[in-house]
Amino acid sequence: MNHSMGMIIETLVAMLLVATIGYCMLLNSRLKRLKADEQSLKATIAELITATEIAERAIGGLKITVRECNENLGSRLEASSDLVSELDKRLLEGDDLLRRLSRIVSAGKPREPQSAPAAAPSAPPTSPQAIVAAAQAFAERKRSAGLAA
Repeated sequence: MNHSMGMIIETLVAMLLVATIGYCMLLNSRLKRLKADEQSLKATIAELITATEIAERAIGGLKITVRECNENLGSRLEASSDLVSELDKRLLEGDDLLRRLSRIVSAGKPREPQSAPAAAPSAPPTSPQAIVAAAQAFAERKRSAGLAA
């Protein structure tokens, strides 16, 4: 019995060793996969770091571009505001000149004799073309008389 008990124990130990070797082989294959995944993960992390650095540089460039555009737009807005105020001033001067020319034209028109009751009194020209034509005629009349308009 002694001998058979030893054989049973030896067989049991051999089976446990075979199971341990199988389990070690399984662990070894899993560790190899884990190492391979670690290498691919390191490569992915390196690519992400590179992409992040490129994105940070691009964002910095965009910030500079936005700042330059803002300054350029601000200066253009100031220039356009100055131009608008200058145009407003010129329009007011033009309106004033038009009113003065209209008064000159109406004052320079020859008056009709009052003996003609059938003729209705003529109104001063109201359209801009009529005012311009009258101003030109007035200027020509002054030039022909030797006076500067």
